[in-house]
Order: sequence, then structure tokens, then C-alpha cells
Amino acid sequence: MWQQQFIETARGTFQLFTKGNGAPLCVTHLYSEFNENGNVFAEMFTPHFTVHLVNLRGCGQSTDDGYDYSMSESVRDLEAVREALHIETWGFAGHSTGGMLALKYAELAPTSLSFIVAGGHCASSAYMRNPASIYCADNPNNARIRDILAMLGNPASTIEERRAGNKQWTLMSLYDAASFDILMSRPNSGKTVSKRLDYFTQVELKTFNMEPVLPTLQTTAYIYGGLHDAQCPYEYAASIAEHMPNATLTTFEKSNHFPFIEEEAAFAQFVAQIVQQQLTV
Repeated sequence: MWQQQFIETARGTFQLFTKGNGAPLCVTHLYSEFNENGNVFAEMFTPHFTVHLVNLRGCGQSTDDGYDYSMSESVRDLEAVREALHIETWGFAGHSTGGMLALKYAELAPTSLSFIVAGGHCASSAYMRNPASIYCADNPNNARIRDILAMLGNPASTIEERRAGNKQWTLMSLYDAASFDILMSRPNSGKTVSKRLDYFTQVELKTFNMEPVLPTLQTTAYIYGGLHDAQCPYEYAASIAEHMPNATLTTFEKSNHFPFIEEEAAFAQFVAQIVQQQLTV
């Protein structure tokens, strides 16, 4: 189990969960809530790092006042947590919108980061207009995704409805449906926080575009992508790696959106290679 902490900062109190040994690494997702079960993505880093899995503002028992749910304010909150933990620099790992947050972190606070790990993401809202993405209106799964998101945002929805909807959402994002059983067999958390998801989709995503600044981001970046990603198609991860001057790209050829589940051994090797490269810095 992960060790729970409450961190008092100048921007409020934040709940986080810590596990592992080694150099400090922050992990979070833009609109997910974590608990003592940790998270399967974050778990991949615990053999090599002391991982701090942070509940952002409005998630779990973290503070929920004073600021909005934007990526910029989220970076400032994470900086407040880092300072309260007396950590000079740390790595940051984020998947999906957590990967988008990693890019924003590298833009706003590069001197606080030793490196970033980011995948399953896009540097703009372009994926929403790509028919290969389930979030595009032209994708055959889009109508069902919109129904699922509406249901998850409805406080009256039952736990059975939420579980069924989350399962369908996940299955659309797996290369092999058998990976779903692997996911369900592992301790995990990461419940969708609707108010933060709504802010992202209804407010921030409308103007989100980091493509122009990618060439200016000097942070060491380990970018990865599943070749068959149905949420943020692989081409976007590849483009990010191409345009960031200190980025490398790792491709998972038998993965959809979750290579750390679908190709677990290969992802573990990817993390081990990051450790080796960081030791030479």
C-alpha cells in the first residue's frame, strides 16, 4: 500500500501518496483522484524512485478553493508541494492529460525538473479533430464515449453504471481486451473527477496549444506512445518528441493507450533505461 500524507503549503493542503526508494518523482493526472491503492502507471516507477502520487486541487482530500483547475495553476500547486517537501528538483511523470501537464510543467518551471516522462498525449487539441481518436465526432465510438462521460458526470448514476461505463471506455483503449483482466487484478486508483474533467474539456482545451513552444523546452523528456492509441493517436507523441530539443521517443508497437499495462515488461525496461541515463547526467 501507498503511504498517505497531507502536505501544508502556501496554496492549501494537498493529499498525496508515497511509495518507493530513490530520487524523487512526482506523478499525477489532470482529473483523477488517487487513494492508498496507488496507481498502475505510478507503480512502474517505484522500483527506482521515491514516487509522490499527488491529488490535485479538488481531488480526494486536497484543497478545493482559491484557484482554478487549469494546467498553469496545477503546476503552481505542484511547485508548492515540492517546496513543502523540501525537494530541490524532481522528475515528473504523466500519462494522457498527465502528459500534457508534464509539458506545461516543463514550460513554467523547468529549473524544478530533472526530467519528464510523458505519453499518450498531445501538445494541442488537435486529437479532438482526428477521426482516429475516440474523442472525435467522426469516430464510430464517439457517441458511446459522450454517453459515458455524461453518465460519469451525473451524480445520480449508480456504481454499477459507472463501473460498466469505465470498462467500456477502457476496452476501447486497449490493443488486446485480455489486458483488461490484468488491469483489474492490480491494486489501482484514479477515479475521474468530473469537475476537473469538465474544466479541461469545456474551458482549457478550447485554447490549449503548446506546439509553438515545444522547441523552446530544454527539459530532458522521455516521450512514449502506443502505436495503436485510440485516445491520442501515436502521431502526436512522435511529433512532440521530434520538436523538443532534448526528447527521445519510445514506441510500444503492441499497445493502444496503456503500454504500461499492455506491454508491462517493455515499459519496465523503458523506465530502467531512464534510470541509467539519469545516472550519467
